[in-house]
Amino acid sequence: MSAIFSDLRRTVSNLETTRIAGRVQSIVGLSLVVVGLERAAGIGQRCRVRGRHGPVTGEVVGSGDDGLRLLPFGTWDGIAVGDPVELIQAGDGICPDDSWIGTVIDPLGRPLSPAPRFRPGSRRARGRNSPLPAYDRRRVGEKLETRIKCVDLFTPICRGQRMGVFAGSGVGKSTLMAMLARNTDADVIVIGLVGERGREVQEFIDEDLGEKGMARSVVVVATGDEAPLLRRQAAWTATAVAEHFRAAGKQVLLMMDSVTRFAMAQREIGLSSGEPPTTRGYPPTVFSELPHLLERAGPGRPGEGDITGIYTVLVDGDDMNEPIADAIRGIVDGHIVLDRRIAEQNRYPAINVQRSISRMLPDCHSPEEYSIMHAARRALARYTDMEELIRVGAYAPGSDPETDAAARFFEAANAFLAQTRSETMPAEQSFGELYRMLLEAGIDVPMTPAADAKTGHPG
Repeated sequence: MSAIFSDLRRTVSNLETTRIAGRVQSIVGLSLVVVGLERAAGIGQRCRVRGRHGPVTGEVVGSGDDGLRLLPFGTWDGIAVGDPVELIQAGDGICPDDSWIGTVIDPLGRPLSPAPRFRPGSRRARGRNSPLPAYDRRRVGEKLETRIKCVDLFTPICRGQRMGVFAGSGVGKSTLMAMLARNTDADVIVIGLVGERGREVQEFIDEDLGEKGMARSVVVVATGDEAPLLRRQAAWTATAVAEHFRAAGKQVLLMMDSVTRFAMAQREIGLSSGEPPTTRGYPPTVFSELPHLLERAGPGRPGEGDITGIYTVLVDGDDMNEPIADAIRGIVDGHIVLDRRIAEQNRYPAINVQRSISRMLPDCHSPEEYSIMHAARRALARYTDMEELIRVGAYAPGSDPETDAAARFFEAANAFLAQTRSETMPAEQSFGELYRMLLEAGIDVPMTPAADAKTGHPG
Protein backbone atom coordinates (compact mmCIF):
# COMPACT_ATOMS: atom_id res chain seq x y z
CA MET A 1 0.00 0.00 0.00
CA SER A 2 2.82 2.41 0.86
CA ALA A 3 4.38 1.76 -2.56
CA ILE A 4 1.11 2.72 -4.24
CA PHE A 5 0.92 6.01 -2.30
CA SER A 6 4.56 6.74 -3.12
CA ASP A 7 3.91 6.22 -6.83
CA LEU A 8 0.78 8.38 -6.61
CA ARG A 9 2.66 11.16 -4.83
CA ARG A 10 5.43 11.04 -7.44
CA THR A 11 2.90 11.17 -10.26
CA VAL A 12 1.09 14.16 -8.75
CA SER A 13 4.33 16.07 -8.14
CA ASN A 14 5.31 15.56 -11.78
CA LEU A 15 2.04 16.90 -13.16
CA GLU A 16 2.33 20.24 -14.91
CA THR A 17 0.25 22.90 -13.21
CA THR A 18 -2.09 25.00 -15.28
CA ARG A 19 -0.47 28.31 -16.19
CA ILE A 20 -2.68 31.36 -16.66
CA ALA A 21 -0.79 33.89 -18.75
CA GLY A 22 -1.25 37.38 -20.18
CA ARG A 23 1.07 39.99 -21.66
CA VAL A 24 2.37 43.48 -20.95
CA GLN A 25 0.26 46.13 -22.65
CA SER A 26 2.04 49.31 -21.49
CA ILE A 27 4.40 50.67 -18.80
CA VAL A 28 3.98 54.13 -17.25
CA GLY A 29 6.28 54.95 -14.34
CA LEU A 30 5.88 52.29 -11.65
CA SER A 31 2.63 51.04 -13.13
CA LEU A 32 2.51 48.18 -15.62
CA VAL A 33 -0.72 47.39 -17.52
CA VAL A 34 -1.39 43.71 -18.31
CA VAL A 35 -4.06 42.25 -20.59
CA GLY A 36 -5.29 38.68 -20.70
CA LEU A 37 -5.60 38.15 -16.92
CA GLU A 38 -8.67 40.28 -16.19
CA ARG A 39 -10.97 37.30 -15.52
CA ALA A 40 -8.39 35.33 -13.50
CA ALA A 41 -6.58 37.80 -11.21
CA GLY A 42 -8.04 39.94 -8.45
CA ILE A 43 -6.72 42.84 -6.41
CA GLY A 44 -3.78 41.75 -4.23
CA GLN A 45 -2.83 38.69 -6.30
CA ARG A 46 0.72 38.35 -7.53
CA CYS A 47 2.05 37.84 -11.04
CA ARG A 48 5.42 37.01 -12.54
CA VAL A 49 6.59 39.06 -15.51
CA ARG A 50 9.31 37.41 -17.60
CA GLY A 51 11.67 40.02 -19.02
CA ARG A 52 15.06 40.01 -20.66
CA HIS A 53 16.88 40.33 -17.30
CA GLY A 54 14.87 37.58 -15.61
CA PRO A 55 11.47 37.33 -13.90
CA VAL A 56 10.04 40.20 -11.86
CA THR A 57 7.23 39.67 -9.34
CA GLY A 58 4.43 42.22 -9.19
CA GLU A 59 1.09 42.66 -7.43
CA VAL A 60 -2.28 43.62 -8.88
CA VAL A 61 -3.21 47.02 -7.40
CA GLY A 62 -5.95 48.13 -9.77
CA SER A 63 -8.14 47.22 -12.72
CA GLY A 64 -9.64 49.25 -15.56
CA ASP A 65 -10.91 49.09 -19.12
CA ASP A 66 -7.33 48.90 -20.40
CA GLY A 67 -6.37 45.91 -18.20
CA LEU A 68 -4.82 45.14 -14.81
CA ARG A 69 -2.37 47.52 -13.15
CA LEU A 70 0.68 45.91 -11.52
CA LEU A 71 3.37 47.36 -9.27
CA PRO A 72 6.71 45.58 -8.79
CA PHE A 73 8.42 44.10 -5.73
CA GLY A 74 11.50 45.80 -7.12
CA THR A 75 11.77 47.57 -10.49
CA TRP A 76 10.55 46.94 -14.04
CA ASP A 77 14.10 47.08 -15.44
CA GLY A 78 14.32 44.89 -18.54
CA ILE A 79 10.54 44.53 -18.93
CA ALA A 80 9.14 45.42 -22.36
CA VAL A 81 5.70 45.64 -23.99
CA GLY A 82 4.57 42.17 -25.06
CA ASP A 83 6.49 40.25 -22.36
CA PRO A 84 4.54 37.28 -20.91
CA VAL A 85 2.88 37.58 -17.49
CA GLU A 86 1.92 34.54 -15.39
CA LEU A 87 -0.45 34.45 -12.44
CA ILE A 88 1.21 33.12 -9.26
CA GLN A 89 -1.31 30.93 -7.47
CA ALA A 90 0.35 31.14 -4.03
CA GLY A 91 -0.34 34.85 -3.61
CA ASP A 92 0.21 36.79 -0.39
CA GLY A 93 1.26 34.89 2.72
CA ILE A 94 4.04 33.79 5.07
CA CYS A 95 4.48 30.77 7.35
CA PRO A 96 5.74 32.03 10.77
CA ASP A 97 7.42 29.63 13.18
CA ASP A 98 9.07 29.73 16.62
CA SER A 99 12.43 29.25 14.88
CA TRP A 100 12.09 32.79 13.50
CA ILE A 101 12.87 34.27 16.95
CA GLY A 102 16.34 35.83 16.89
CA THR A 103 16.22 36.33 13.13
CA VAL A 104 16.10 39.31 10.75
CA ILE A 105 13.73 38.68 7.83
CA ASP A 106 12.64 40.57 4.73
CA PRO A 107 9.01 41.56 4.00
CA LEU A 108 8.42 38.28 2.15
CA GLY A 109 9.45 36.16 5.15
CA ARG A 110 12.96 35.23 3.97
CA PRO A 111 15.89 35.32 6.45
CA LEU A 112 18.42 38.13 6.01
CA SER A 113 20.66 37.19 8.95
CA PRO A 114 22.38 33.80 9.45
CA ALA A 115 19.61 31.48 10.69
CA PRO A 116 20.58 27.78 10.76
CA ARG A 117 17.39 26.88 12.67
CA PHE A 118 15.08 28.94 10.45
CA ARG A 119 12.23 26.95 8.92
CA PRO A 120 8.74 27.74 7.61
CA GLY A 121 5.84 26.93 9.90
CA SER A 122 3.00 24.55 9.18
CA ARG A 123 0.28 27.22 8.90
CA ARG A 124 0.14 30.00 6.32
CA ALA A 125 -0.68 33.52 7.51
CA ARG A 126 -1.86 36.26 5.17
CA GLY A 127 0.07 39.49 5.35
CA ARG A 128 -3.08 41.56 4.90
CA ASN A 129 -5.23 39.81 7.47
CA SER A 130 -8.47 41.12 8.96
CA PRO A 131 -8.61 42.43 12.56
CA LEU A 132 -10.36 40.29 15.15
CA PRO A 133 -14.09 41.04 15.54
CA ALA A 134 -14.72 43.42 18.44
CA TYR A 135 -16.73 40.94 20.52
CA ASP A 136 -14.15 38.16 20.08
CA ARG A 137 -11.46 40.12 21.90
CA ARG A 138 -10.68 40.15 25.58
CA ARG A 139 -10.30 43.44 27.42
CA VAL A 140 -6.94 45.19 27.72
CA GLY A 141 -4.83 43.47 30.37
CA GLU A 142 -2.69 44.53 33.30
CA LYS A 143 -0.10 47.29 33.30
CA LEU A 144 3.30 46.59 31.73
CA GLU A 145 6.37 47.85 33.56
CA THR A 146 8.79 49.42 31.09
CA ARG A 147 11.34 50.66 33.69
CA ILE A 148 11.37 53.96 31.80
CA LYS A 149 10.53 56.57 34.43
CA CYS A 150 8.57 59.03 32.34
CA VAL A 151 6.52 56.28 30.65
CA ASP A 152 5.67 54.34 33.82
CA LEU A 153 4.70 57.53 35.67
CA PHE A 154 2.77 59.59 33.11
CA THR A 155 1.90 57.41 30.09
CA PRO A 156 1.54 53.83 31.37
CA ILE A 157 1.19 51.00 28.85
CA CYS A 158 -1.04 47.96 29.41
CA ARG A 159 -1.03 44.54 27.76
CA GLY A 160 -2.88 44.77 24.47
CA GLN A 161 -2.74 48.56 24.30
CA ARG A 162 -1.70 50.43 21.14
CA MET A 163 0.49 53.46 21.78
CA GLY A 164 1.74 56.01 19.25
CA VAL A 165 5.15 57.69 19.59
CA PHE A 166 4.99 61.04 17.77
CA ALA A 167 8.19 62.92 16.93
CA GLY A 168 10.15 64.73 14.28
CA SER A 169 13.37 63.34 12.86
CA GLY A 170 16.37 63.02 15.16
CA VAL A 171 14.50 63.44 18.47
CA GLY A 172 15.17 59.94 19.85
CA LYS A 173 12.41 57.65 18.56
CA SER A 174 14.72 54.72 17.80
CA THR A 175 16.46 54.97 21.16
CA LEU A 176 13.13 55.01 23.01
CA MET A 177 12.00 51.98 20.98
CA ALA A 178 15.20 50.15 21.90
CA MET A 179 14.70 50.94 25.61
CA LEU A 180 11.14 49.60 25.44
CA ALA A 181 12.34 46.45 23.66
CA ARG A 182 15.04 45.80 26.24
CA ASN A 183 13.06 46.50 29.39
CA THR A 184 9.41 45.58 28.72
CA ASP A 185 8.16 42.24 29.95
CA ALA A 186 7.14 40.27 26.83
CA ASP A 187 7.60 36.71 25.55
CA VAL A 188 8.32 37.78 21.97
CA ILE A 189 9.22 41.14 20.43
CA VAL A 190 8.37 41.76 16.77
CA ILE A 191 10.02 44.85 15.27
CA GLY A 192 9.02 46.22 11.88
CA LEU A 193 11.56 48.65 10.38
CA VAL A 194 9.55 50.21 7.56
CA GLY A 195 11.44 52.48 5.18
CA GLU A 196 14.40 52.70 7.56
CA ARG A 197 17.77 54.08 6.45
CA GLY A 198 19.95 51.16 5.34
CA ARG A 199 22.89 52.50 7.35
CA GLU A 200 20.91 52.47 10.59
CA VAL A 201 19.48 48.93 10.44
CA GLN A 202 22.67 47.20 11.61
CA GLU A 203 23.31 49.94 14.17
CA PHE A 204 19.83 49.51 15.65
CA ILE A 205 20.19 45.72 15.88
CA ASP A 206 23.75 45.65 17.26
CA GLU A 207 23.85 48.75 19.47
CA ASP A 208 20.31 49.76 20.38
CA LEU A 209 18.64 46.34 20.56
CA GLY A 210 21.73 44.40 21.59
CA GLU A 211 22.26 40.67 21.98
CA LYS A 212 19.82 40.40 24.88
CA GLY A 213 17.00 42.13 23.00
CA MET A 214 17.67 40.27 19.75
CA ALA A 215 17.49 36.90 21.50
CA ARG A 216 13.71 37.25 21.86
CA SER A 217 12.98 39.33 18.74
CA VAL A 218 11.90 38.91 15.15
CA VAL A 219 12.99 41.90 13.05
CA VAL A 220 11.30 42.63 9.70
CA VAL A 221 13.28 45.04 7.52
CA ALA A 222 12.41 47.04 4.41
CA THR A 223 14.82 49.92 3.80
CA GLY A 224 13.82 53.24 2.26
CA ASP A 225 15.33 52.42 -1.14
CA GLU A 226 13.07 49.40 -1.66
CA ALA A 227 9.86 49.38 -3.69
CA PRO A 228 6.70 50.78 -2.05
CA LEU A 229 5.07 47.33 -2.20
CA LEU A 230 7.89 45.92 -0.05
CA ARG A 231 7.72 48.79 2.43
CA ARG A 232 3.97 48.29 2.83
CA GLN A 233 4.45 44.52 3.01
CA ALA A 234 6.99 44.90 5.84
CA ALA A 235 4.29 46.38 8.09
CA TRP A 236 1.84 43.63 7.13
CA THR A 237 4.42 40.88 7.65
CA ALA A 238 5.48 42.17 11.09
CA THR A 239 1.83 42.26 12.17
CA ALA A 240 1.18 38.75 10.78
CA VAL A 241 4.18 37.39 12.73
CA ALA A 242 2.87 39.05 15.90
CA GLU A 243 -0.58 37.52 15.29
CA HIS A 244 1.00 34.07 14.97
CA PHE A 245 2.63 34.31 18.40
CA ARG A 246 -0.49 35.85 19.96
CA ALA A 247 -2.55 32.89 18.73
CA ALA A 248 0.02 30.62 20.41
CA GLY A 249 -0.76 32.26 23.77
CA LYS A 250 2.32 34.48 24.01
CA GLN A 251 2.60 38.07 25.16
CA VAL A 252 3.87 39.98 22.11
CA LEU A 253 5.38 43.45 21.93
CA LEU A 254 4.93 44.74 18.35
CA MET A 255 7.06 47.80 17.54
CA MET A 256 6.77 49.52 14.17
CA ASP A 257 9.07 52.29 12.98
CA SER A 258 7.40 54.01 11.32
CA VAL A 259 3.71 54.04 10.41
CA THR A 260 4.28 57.29 8.51
CA ARG A 261 6.53 55.51 6.02
CA PHE A 262 3.87 52.81 5.66
CA ALA A 263 1.41 55.58 4.76
CA MET A 264 3.89 57.09 2.30
CA ALA A 265 4.33 53.70 0.62
CA GLN A 266 0.56 53.34 0.36
CA ARG A 267 0.39 56.85 -1.13
CA GLU A 268 2.83 55.83 -3.88
CA ILE A 269 0.83 52.67 -4.54
CA GLY A 270 -2.50 54.51 -4.59
CA LEU A 271 -1.34 57.27 -6.91
CA SER A 272 0.30 54.76 -9.27
CA SER A 273 -2.94 52.77 -9.45
CA GLY A 274 -4.88 55.88 -10.49
CA GLU A 275 -6.40 57.08 -7.20
CA PRO A 276 -7.08 60.81 -6.88
CA PRO A 277 -4.90 62.72 -4.38
CA THR A 278 -6.77 64.29 -1.47
CA THR A 279 -5.34 65.75 1.77
CA ARG A 280 -1.70 66.76 1.16
CA GLY A 281 -1.50 64.34 -1.76
CA TYR A 282 -2.60 61.28 0.21
CA PRO A 283 -5.23 59.18 -1.64
CA PRO A 284 -8.29 57.81 0.23
CA THR A 285 -6.88 54.27 0.64
CA VAL A 286 -4.19 55.58 3.00
CA PHE A 287 -6.83 56.57 5.55
CA SER A 288 -8.65 53.25 5.17
CA GLU A 289 -5.48 51.15 5.44
CA LEU A 290 -4.26 52.81 8.67
CA PRO A 291 -7.10 51.57 10.93
CA HIS A 292 -7.03 48.19 9.17
CA LEU A 293 -3.35 47.81 10.11
CA LEU A 294 -3.49 49.24 13.64
CA GLU A 295 -6.68 47.42 14.68
CA ARG A 296 -4.94 44.07 14.15
CA ALA A 297 -2.95 44.63 17.35
CA GLY A 298 -4.55 44.32 20.77
CA PRO A 299 -5.87 41.56 23.03
CA GLY A 300 -6.53 38.14 21.52
CA ARG A 301 -9.43 35.77 21.93
CA PRO A 302 -9.97 33.95 25.27
CA GLY A 303 -7.03 31.60 25.74
CA GLU A 304 -4.75 33.59 23.43
CA GLY A 305 -2.08 36.15 24.24
CA ASP A 306 -1.96 39.90 23.54
CA ILE A 307 -0.24 42.16 21.05
CA THR A 308 0.93 45.38 22.68
CA GLY A 309 1.58 47.77 19.79
CA ILE A 310 4.08 50.66 19.82
CA TYR A 311 3.93 52.68 16.60
CA THR A 312 6.22 55.57 15.79
CA VAL A 313 4.85 58.48 13.78
CA LEU A 314 7.32 60.72 11.95
CA VAL A 315 5.57 64.09 11.99
CA ASP A 316 6.27 66.39 9.05
CA GLY A 317 8.00 69.58 10.17
CA ASP A 318 7.16 68.81 13.84
CA ASP A 319 3.51 69.49 12.98
CA MET A 320 1.53 67.21 15.31
CA ASN A 321 -1.69 68.02 13.41
CA GLU A 322 -0.56 66.93 9.93
CA PRO A 323 -3.00 64.43 8.31
CA ILE A 324 -1.23 61.13 9.10
CA ALA A 325 -0.45 62.07 12.70
CA ASP A 326 -4.00 63.30 13.20
CA ALA A 327 -5.50 60.09 11.76
CA ILE A 328 -3.28 57.80 13.84
CA ARG A 329 -3.92 59.74 17.05
CA GLY A 330 -7.62 58.98 16.62
CA ILE A 331 -6.97 55.24 16.26
CA VAL A 332 -4.41 54.37 18.95
CA ASP A 333 -5.02 54.13 22.70
CA GLY A 334 -2.67 56.91 23.69
CA HIS A 335 0.29 58.90 22.44
CA ILE A 336 3.77 59.83 23.59
CA VAL A 337 5.04 63.11 22.12
CA LEU A 338 8.79 63.62 21.82
CA ASP A 339 9.61 67.33 21.86
CA ARG A 340 12.58 68.77 19.96
CA ARG A 341 12.86 71.62 22.46
CA ILE A 342 13.30 69.14 25.31
CA ALA A 343 15.84 67.17 23.27
CA GLU A 344 17.81 70.37 22.68
CA GLN A 345 18.06 70.69 26.47
CA ASN A 346 19.76 67.26 26.40
CA ARG A 347 16.99 65.53 28.37
CA TYR A 348 16.28 62.10 26.97
CA PRO A 349 13.80 60.53 26.49
CA ALA A 350 12.50 63.91 25.31
CA ILE A 351 8.90 63.19 26.35
CA ASN A 352 6.58 66.17 26.64
CA VAL A 353 4.48 65.18 29.66
CA GLN A 354 1.74 67.77 29.03
CA ARG A 355 1.12 66.64 25.44
CA SER A 356 1.36 62.89 26.10
CA ILE A 357 -1.45 60.73 27.43
CA SER A 358 -2.46 57.12 27.95
CA ARG A 359 -6.12 56.29 27.42
CA MET A 360 -5.78 53.48 29.98
CA LEU A 361 -5.74 56.10 32.75
CA PRO A 362 -6.93 56.37 35.42
CA ASP A 363 -7.78 52.67 35.83
CA CYS A 364 -4.31 51.26 35.14
CA HIS A 365 -2.80 53.23 38.06
CA SER A 366 -3.73 52.49 41.64
CA PRO A 367 -5.58 55.37 43.37
CA GLU A 368 -2.38 56.29 45.20
CA GLU A 369 -0.26 56.27 42.04
CA TYR A 370 -2.86 58.34 40.22
CA SER A 371 -2.84 60.94 43.03
CA ILE A 372 0.94 61.29 42.76
CA MET A 373 0.83 61.52 38.96
CA HIS A 374 -2.04 64.04 39.03
CA ALA A 375 -0.20 66.31 41.49
CA ALA A 376 2.98 66.12 39.41
CA ARG A 377 1.11 66.95 36.18
CA ARG A 378 -0.55 69.95 37.82
CA ALA A 379 2.78 71.26 39.07
CA LEU A 380 4.46 70.83 35.67
CA ALA A 381 1.52 72.50 33.93
CA ARG A 382 1.70 75.42 36.38
CA TYR A 383 5.39 75.89 35.67
CA THR A 384 4.83 75.71 31.89
CA ASP A 385 2.23 78.49 32.13
CA MET A 386 4.69 80.75 33.97
CA GLU A 387 7.93 79.60 32.32
CA GLU A 388 8.42 82.54 29.97
CA LEU A 389 7.81 85.07 32.75
CA ILE A 390 10.26 83.26 35.04
CA ARG A 391 12.96 83.07 32.34
CA VAL A 392 12.82 86.77 31.43
CA GLY A 393 12.71 87.81 35.08
CA ALA A 394 9.18 89.22 34.92
CA TYR A 395 8.08 87.02 37.82
CA ALA A 396 9.29 87.92 41.30
CA PRO A 397 9.90 84.83 43.50
CA GLY A 398 7.54 84.87 46.49
CA SER A 399 4.65 86.45 44.58
CA ASP A 400 2.73 83.18 44.35
CA PRO A 401 3.48 80.17 46.63
CA GLU A 402 2.00 77.72 44.12
CA THR A 403 4.25 78.97 41.30
CA ASP A 404 7.30 78.90 43.59
CA ALA A 405 6.56 75.28 44.54
CA ALA A 406 6.03 74.35 40.88
CA ALA A 407 9.38 75.90 39.92
CA ARG A 408 11.18 73.96 42.67
CA PHE A 409 9.49 70.75 41.59
CA PHE A 410 10.24 71.31 37.90
CA GLU A 411 13.95 71.72 38.56
CA ALA A 412 14.10 68.42 40.46
CA ALA A 413 11.72 66.51 38.15
CA ASN A 414 13.46 67.65 34.95
CA ALA A 415 16.73 66.13 36.15
CA PHE A 416 15.00 63.00 37.49
CA LEU A 417 13.14 62.19 34.25
CA ALA A 418 16.36 62.15 32.21
CA GLN A 419 17.43 58.56 31.61
CA THR A 420 20.28 56.98 29.68
CA ARG A 421 19.78 54.04 27.32
CA SER A 422 21.18 51.53 29.83
CA GLU A 423 19.56 53.01 32.96
CA THR A 424 16.41 51.42 34.42
CA MET A 425 14.21 52.03 37.45
CA PRO A 426 11.30 49.95 38.78
CA ALA A 427 7.94 51.71 38.60
CA GLU A 428 7.40 51.51 42.37
CA GLN A 429 10.71 53.29 43.00
CA SER A 430 9.86 55.92 40.36
CA PHE A 431 6.59 56.75 42.15
CA GLY A 432 8.39 56.91 45.48
CA GLU A 433 10.98 59.35 44.13
CA LEU A 434 8.31 61.50 42.49
CA TYR A 435 6.33 61.63 45.75
CA ARG A 436 9.46 62.66 47.66
CA MET A 437 10.18 65.50 45.20
CA LEU A 438 6.61 66.77 45.46
CA LEU A 439 6.81 66.90 49.25
CA GLU A 440 10.24 68.57 49.23
CA ALA A 441 8.92 71.21 46.82
CA GLY A 442 6.09 71.98 49.23
CA ILE A 443 3.30 70.47 47.11
CA ASP A 444 0.53 68.72 49.01
CA VAL A 445 -0.53 65.30 47.69
CA PRO A 446 -3.77 63.96 49.19
CA MET A 447 -2.86 60.38 50.08
CA THR A 448 -4.56 57.46 51.82
CA PRO A 449 -2.74 55.56 54.61
CA ALA A 450 -2.23 52.70 52.13
CA ALA A 451 -0.47 55.07 49.78
CA ASP A 452 1.80 56.37 52.53
CA ALA A 453 2.81 52.83 53.37
CA LYS A 454 3.47 51.99 49.73
CA THR A 455 5.73 54.97 49.00
CA GLY A 456 7.48 54.85 52.33
CA HIS A 457 6.82 58.51 53.21
CA PRO A 458 4.83 59.89 56.11
CA GLY A 459 1.42 61.40 55.38
